[in-house]
Amino acid sequence: MLEINVEGNSDFSMCRPSGEIDAYTVDEFRDALSSLATVSKLLIDLSDVPFMDSAGLGALIGSIRKAGENNGQIVVSCERESLLGLLKTTGFDQIVTVTESVNDALDVLGESLDI
Repeated sequence: MLEINVEGNSDFSMCRPSGEIDAYTVDEFRDALSSLATVSKLLIDLSDVPFMDSAGLGALIGSIRKAGENNGQIVVSCERESLLGLLKTTGFDQIVTVTESVNDALDVLGESLDI
């Protein structure tokens, strides 16, 4: 089961999915990201995602494209070594900033948790 917590406003939002992101849950994840396509700055915190397959990576890449079309900025944060390894192995970290903590991601975006 996937739960997605989104908080913020049109300038800065944080998306925190919790649970596995795979072929069974990716539509919910994709819908959440699509609803944030016009946000100026988006932090996606994957720290509570124990597993993500290629469908989840595809959803992330789609959201990056949409953000780029709207001149938005996305930073992905993840504290899980296994998922960080996946993001680096696939070259995902070459197309978007990936940090190991929410605080580092906030620094990159020039934001704070006061949303």
